[in-house]
Amino acid sequence: MATTDTPKPETKFDAEAFAMNVARAMESGGKALAAYLKPRESGEVQDRPPAELAEVVKTFTSVAEYWLSDTSRSSDLQAKLAKDYLDLWGSAARRMAGQEAQPAIAPSPRDKRFADPEWKSNQFFDFVMQLYLLTTKWAQELVRDAEGLDPHTRRKAEFYVQQVTNALSPSNFVLTNPEVLRETVASSGENLARGLTMLAEDIAAGKGMLKIRQSNPDNLVVGVNMATTPGKVIYQNEMMQLIQYSPTTEKVLRTPLLIVPPWINKFYILDLKPEKSYIKWCVDQGITVFVISWVNPDKRLGNKSWEDYMKEGPLTAMDVIEKVTGEMKVHTAGYCVGGTMLATTLAWLAEKRRQRVSSATFFAAQVDFTHAGDLLVFVDEEQIAALELDMKTAGVLEGSKMAMAFNMLRSNDLIWSYVVSNYLKGQQPSAFDLLHWNSDATRMTQANHSYYLRNCYLENRLSTGTMVLDNTLLDLSKVKVPVYNLATREDHIAPADSVLYGSQFFGGPVKYVLSGSGHIAGVVNPPASNKYQYWTNDNIKDANIAQWMRGAMEHKGSWWPDWREWLGGLDPEEVPARAVGSEAFPPIEDAPGSYVRVRA
Repeated sequence: MATTDTPKPETKFDAEAFAMNVARAMESGGKALAAYLKPRESGEVQDRPPAELAEVVKTFTSVAEYWLSDTSRSSDLQAKLAKDYLDLWGSAARRMAGQEAQPAIAPSPRDKRFADPEWKSNQFFDFVMQLYLLTTKWAQELVRDAEGLDPHTRRKAEFYVQQVTNALSPSNFVLTNPEVLRETVASSGENLARGLTMLAEDIAAGKGMLKIRQSNPDNLVVGVNMATTPGKVIYQNEMMQLIQYSPTTEKVLRTPLLIVPPWINKFYILDLKPEKSYIKWCVDQGITVFVISWVNPDKRLGNKSWEDYMKEGPLTAMDVIEKVTGEMKVHTAGYCVGGTMLATTLAWLAEKRRQRVSSATFFAAQVDFTHAGDLLVFVDEEQIAALELDMKTAGVLEGSKMAMAFNMLRSNDLIWSYVVSNYLKGQQPSAFDLLHWNSDATRMTQANHSYYLRNCYLENRLSTGTMVLDNTLLDLSKVKVPVYNLATREDHIAPADSVLYGSQFFGGPVKYVLSGSGHIAGVVNPPASNKYQYWTNDNIKDANIAQWMRGAMEHKGSWWPDWREWLGGLDPEEVPARAVGSEAFPPIEDAPGSYVRVRA
């Protein structure tokens, strides 16, 4: 029997419903304003011009001085922009007359902002888009062609221009975004009412600052839906809890694994949902896994330094692991800044001639900061001094500030796409464990963060052999343990070139591996997903990433099995699976522990 689908009835614009939704939106707008003003009226928030504003003005002034210092130069600049606008106007006029006309400029095929077909089919939206793209291109060329700028000022100017132009994109406004306009008409403005309700809620959640929701928190609870790999906290101090995970195999590698995660974020990026969990995968591969879960510090811990983190973190963890397992050495792995901490710890141990480590694995971690990428925009003496002044008062750097800095590196994807989706389209974001983790920010102690910025980003002391820690001069060339150094191809935080260049400073054998995707997805890439790929090439001397890639071999899928094979090749001896904890270190609480549950 044949059946026919009943066509969906067309949604008609309802003027009365639109008026009601506009009223609801205005009411929610008032609540958003109240949520913004309340902490300022009570004194919880002190509004001051952001220190970054002075940097923006100073940087743009340097660019403007070049163009305005010569009359002919500034005239040529204006003429070029005027010509581009005239070309656009001519193209638009021919289209209106029904003629074929090539666009004056086209967006990148990868630019999701202008993916909707109406950006090209509708002459108004096409004109607005091209006007924006031409102006953006002109602004970028202002910086590119300005002579006499030092590299740091040019980098800052390029970054600030990108932020300003991203913010002014026509896709970010109701009347110049075809998708939002269609949704507004189809829903009679209900999208705007929902969006402004979410805006008010997000300002209230941020205590007077907009805290953009990137994920729906429903069904994303640490210890319930994420970070569920069975284990116990077997030790804790002021700085960390040490978790040991329960074995799932009869035998395990004799040498246990200690993971040092970043304290800028929480450790459960390596233990998201079970099918994505690197920690669970390691346990299932017959490895005794220990993980540091850093404290989310408050002002009381503000003077805890890099040295304190090292001694009360990985060094203490190694002592506990030895007493629990009887093994004097551990395999180690460090992620991002946790990897930088691990590298300094290895150099400190080498200088002290203490043999505690069998191998070191680094996930998207830097030991040299020459090629540290866009984060260098935020690093110079003036900016660090201003940040130190703020941190001295609070004792800590609020995690939201660091999270915003990371989000700005990919502002179209991590800021403006959510502004449009949440507040203009009124769409609740999906429940995505990775983005939920991304928004679960942590604070950083002022002493530790200041040391990190100055010694690593500003002065690059670790690779040059001038970093002093615990009255000890660190030398990475004395680190002789085998190293597995993982970089990710699209990393904006620890660029692949930076990680590759840093590989040459270790004194032992280094296996450099490049994974597809970025800082998170390139690391958290379980084999079962069969996603991405990785490349290997034993030549790491005197090569940049482009040269290295020319001689590299591509492998489909996850790098995890390659790492496991490398680890087993170093020390294949197995022992019966170990119980969690010991008589001296009985379990304190179930994993993932209480420290990770403290929210900023």
